[in-house]
This record gives sequence, structure tokens and C-alpha cells, in this order.
Amino acid sequence: MSTPFPAQIKIPATYMRGGTSKGIFFKLDDLPAAAQTPGAARDKILLRVLGSPDPYGKQIDGLGNASSSTSKAVILSKSAEPAHDADHLFGQVSIDKPFVDWSGNCGNLTAAVGAFAISNGLVDAARIPSDGLCTVRIWQANIRKTIIAHVQITGGQVQETGDFELDGVTFPAAEVQIEFLDPADDGEEGGAMFPTGNLVDELEVPGIGTFSATLINAGIPTIFLNAADIGYQGTELQEHINSDEQALAKFETIRAYGALKMGLIADISEAAARQHTPKVAFVAAPQDYVSSSGKPVAAADVDLLVRALSMGKLHHAMMGTAAVAIGTAAAIPGTLVNLAAGGNEREAVRFGHPSGTLRVGAQAKLENGEWKVTKAIMSRSARVIMEGFVRVPGDCF
Repeated sequence: MSTPFPAQIKIPATYMRGGTSKGIFFKLDDLPAAAQTPGAARDKILLRVLGSPDPYGKQIDGLGNASSSTSKAVILSKSAEPAHDADHLFGQVSIDKPFVDWSGNCGNLTAAVGAFAISNGLVDAARIPSDGLCTVRIWQANIRKTIIAHVQITGGQVQETGDFELDGVTFPAAEVQIEFLDPADDGEEGGAMFPTGNLVDELEVPGIGTFSATLINAGIPTIFLNAADIGYQGTELQEHINSDEQALAKFETIRAYGALKMGLIADISEAAARQHTPKVAFVAAPQDYVSSSGKPVAAADVDLLVRALSMGKLHHAMMGTAAVAIGTAAAIPGTLVNLAAGGNEREAVRFGHPSGTLRVGAQAKLENGEWKVTKAIMSRSARVIMEGFVRVPGDCF
């Protein structure tokens, strides 16, 4: 008996946690031929795998889990770049709209890229020790930057379990140190670390107000505001902001006008189709608060407080790429981030976020009147949650 409905197809895939995010990992040559090059077929497959677009906002018919931290996909291949092991392409899959945003990286999932590359034959066997640290050289294709992952190896295999605790992640795991080399974003759009040439700008947002802002391209384009200027303390948790539609609309308007001022879009209407970048974050001086897990965070334990929005919602912890932006901005005297942290020169900063604290380091220097950051460093963890195949209807692309 024939049916007008096509069978589902199977695509090899691995479901991984990296940092405080989760996503679906694919090897490029495991994708259907039509999806091995950028375009509509690839986007449609990723949307279907994650369960998007979902007008209910739940991604019930996919693996997305209905948050910006989990509606993610990664495509990896042997690197075409000299002296690199793996090419890493990241897609942020919209939950309720039919698009995949390829405009930036996910720093959290980057923590899982090294492990996936080792386990899936993308790193030459001669470079993998029997025991110790394997240095994986990653070419981040979205932003055209080098990222180095130091992955623990035991008995020739990736060591996933360990005692490293990361606020925002329930269980401990093995530590993975990530180095973001030359993190200022001169990728597809080009441009300097500070696209306006200023450490602090006055950002005019029609109908809302004018705010002091640090606009920075490092790790990911980010708009930093002072918490007090927009009516916040810097201690807010997700429920304080994500349940307030008026506040979310205000942040999106600020984000759109910030994107315009940074030169990321040419017209304000383009912001709607570019949800992944730039990010909006707000900073404050240290103060005591209770994190989302109930763990107290003391003012004495942090250098500053930061809250950041991703895909239109307050993030439950901190995006890895935004952490790079925080560390970079903190290292440069005069930025809002640096001033919130006390205004001193520094090579590392520990900041408070909704789930706890995070330390990130950055090395900055002034060259020919422009600030340069050679690298930013942070620790994350990662592990495989499930591996095998994902299935999608054969006609979905």
C-alpha cells in the first residue's frame, strides 16, 4: 500500500552540552548532500531537528527545549585552514520563526567542539596524547577567528567526567579551558573592536531615552549599559525580566538602535532578522544577591555584576561569547564594564550573573592609539548527552 507521505530520514548526530548551553552536533559530510553547503536546505533541516518554527514556543516536535541556550546547532569538518584541526560553524535556531541566525558564535558550545572533533576523527591521531591535555585548534567560521580548546584525555579517550563546577550547570564535569585568540570581531562585517571609535557612546533610542553605552566587538558584538540608567539593580534573575513583555520590548528596541550605531545593520528594520547579534547587557558594581539556585553571591566575591539578554530573553547564566566581551571590556580602562569593576587595569575579572559567578581573563594593550586584545580565556565543561541519529521527514528540505 502506497502513501503520499515520505518516510523519515536518519542523520548521524550527537547531542552535547557545552558550558551552559546544549545543542545538536553534526559532521558536515554526514548531512544530506543538499545541506552540505549553506542555504535553504540546511536551514530547513536544522529548523526541523530543533522543532521550529513553533507558534506555541515550546519546540515539542524537536530537540530545541524552547530556550536560546538550547535551540542551537553546530556543524564541524576537518579544517581547510592551515594549522587548524576543525572548522566550526554555529547556527542559532529561532524558536518561533523560520530562520537560522549564522551571524555569530556560541562560546558555551565551543567548549564541546574540541571533544567532538577528537572523538569524531577530525583531529589527527598523532596529536592526541594517551593521557594529558589535547590542544584542539578550532577555526570558528562564523567570525573567522581561532579558538584553542584544551581537552583532557585519559587512556586515549576524551575525559568528560570530573570535579569542575560551573555555575548554571547542575553537575560537575572535566574542565575545558578555552582561549579566544584576537577576539575583536573583524569577521564578516569587518570593523574595529570599538566600531564608533569610543569607549563610551551616548546611544539615542527614540521613544525610550539616551543612554551611556559601551559598544564592543569582541567575542560577539555587545551593547553594555549601566543597570541604574535603565531602572535595574544588576541583581535581577530571569523571572524579573522575562515575564515583563514591556521590558523585553524596550531591550529589543535598544538592541536594534545599538546594532545600527555599531554598523551591523543599515536600517532599523533589519534587526528583526538578526536576533543572535548584537547582545545587550547591563552592568553594576558588586552587591549581595541570591542566585537562581538559591546560592548566595557576596559582593566581596565578585568584581562586578552583569546581566545579558540572548534571543530576546534574559540568559539564565552568561553566554560564553558575551563573557569574552565582558573580559575584554573589563581589561580596557574607561569602558562601562571596567568602571563598574572599579576602573583599574586588570587581566581577569570575576562577575556575578543570574546563576552565580564566572571568571574570565583578557590581555589588552594600546597600540597606535587603538586597544588590542590578544586573547581571552575562560574555563567551561562539556559532555556527550546522547549520540546516534536524528530523524526528520524526508520532504522537510
